Amino acid sequence: MSAAETTTAKVPPARRDPQPAGGSGKPKKPRAQRGIGQAAVPWALLAPCLLALALVLGYPLVRLVTLSFQKFGQPQLWGFKDPESVGFDNFTKVLSDSEFWTVVIRTVLFAFTAVVLTMVLGMLIALLLQRVSGWVKTLVNIALVASWGMPIVVAITIFKWMFDSDFGVLNWLLSQLPGVDMIGHNWFASGTQGLAVIMLLVVWGAVPFVVITLSAGLTQVPKELEEAARLDGAGAWGVFRHVTLPILKPIIVMLATLSVIWDMGVFPQVFVMRGNHPEPEFQLLTTYSYDKAFVVNDYSQGSAIALLTVLLLLGVIAVYMRQMLKIGEVE
Repeated sequence: MSAAETTTAKVPPARRDPQPAGGSGKPKKPRAQRGIGQAAVPWALLAPCLLALALVLGYPLVRLVTLSFQKFGQPQLWGFKDPESVGFDNFTKVLSDSEFWTVVIRTVLFAFTAVVLTMVLGMLIALLLQRVSGWVKTLVNIALVASWGMPIVVAITIFKWMFDSDFGVLNWLLSQLPGVDMIGHNWFASGTQGLAVIMLLVVWGAVPFVVITLSAGLTQVPKELEEAARLDGAGAWGVFRHVTLPILKPIIVMLATLSVIWDMGVFPQVFVMRGNHPEPEFQLLTTYSYDKAFVVNDYSQGSAIALLTVLLLLGVIAVYMRQMLKIGEVE
């Protein structure tokens, strides 16, 4: 017998302890138990945010719904009388009021026009930023962020000065044109011109967010597709319509939906611009609800108008949530 064979015979075979098929000494948890644990993690992470939302928004919303079904005025506010349940009387009174429908139509037209202007201007500026030098793009982005971060009261004060009938810089500039005399012109003498000024203020504050978001989206448009479209004979409009626009469509829909929600809820721009007392021709749903609740002291009717506004926005919010879910599925 050789030395190698003797050594082999003396060495016992390695002893292996039986192990699970997974290679780990610990037994595996059942799949159902793992699934429950994994599903609980997102809810645990969202719990602080959901709790804060419930505290900040939950109680006011419940109180709003409760007031809209009660008779609640100053006697009830000061405790001289108990609130009375009136069912749908507040909603019947509001929906049968022609002034309410006038305000609804005015609000919808205001929001629609503001959203269209915001999206068109935002897209044009975003496309322009793709064709300028780096330092120009940096300066424009700084200006956009600065205007976006400006406090709304400061912006309102600037616009009030710009459109002032006596000292407004816009009237002075327009008066420099041949045959134009705008000195002393009051832009708020009519509701149409006054709301146009307020709309410009709203659009001015909303455009920076749209431009920054669309600029980020434009960086994701493949240059190869644009070049292929040009080789096929497409012009600038054709490239934008058939290549850029379809890729940006989810972002555009979300931005438009958010803009509708924000513009339907415009309040400080109208309220402060009109000296805390908007005239009837300047009333939007938010200021109309405020006046009914805190000027007329009919808190129940004001709550009913606010609740109807929320219901009106639910359709818009549903579109927004649908787009968010679609993006989440794609990712």
